[in-house]
Amino acid sequence: MAWVYLIIGGILEVGWALGLGFSEGFTRIEVVIPTVILLVLSWWFFAKTLKVLPVSTAYAVFTGLGAFGTAIVGMTLLGDPVSLAKILLVVLLISCIIGLKLVSDEPKEEKNAGGNV
Repeated sequence: MAWVYLIIGGILEVGWALGLGFSEGFTRIEVVIPTVILLVLSWWFFAKTLKVLPVSTAYAVFTGLGAFGTAIVGMTLLGDPVSLAKILLVVLLISCIIGLKLVSDEPKEEKNAGGNV
C-alpha cells in the first residue's frame, strides 16, 4: 500500500507544481487555495509511505514522479518546448524511478506501530 500512497502523492505533486505556476506569485487566491490543498495532501501521502519505505527511496521516487508528470503535462498540454533530448531525459527519469521500485528493499510486513499505513 505504501507504493500506492507514493504514486498518489507524486501525482498530487504535479497538481501543486502546476498550481504554483498558475498562481502568479500567490496573487490569484482562486488558484492558491487548491494549490495549497494539493500540496498538503501530496506531502501527507508521502509521509504515510515513510512508515514502510526508506526515505532515500521514497523521496527520490516522489520527486521523480512529480518532475516526470510536470514535464509531460507541460510538453503535451501547456506548450512547453519539446526536443528529442528532453524526451530522452524524461524517459530516462521514469526508467530510474521504475528501477528504484525494482531494487527497493521493502520489508515483507509493513511497519504498523499504531494503525493503518
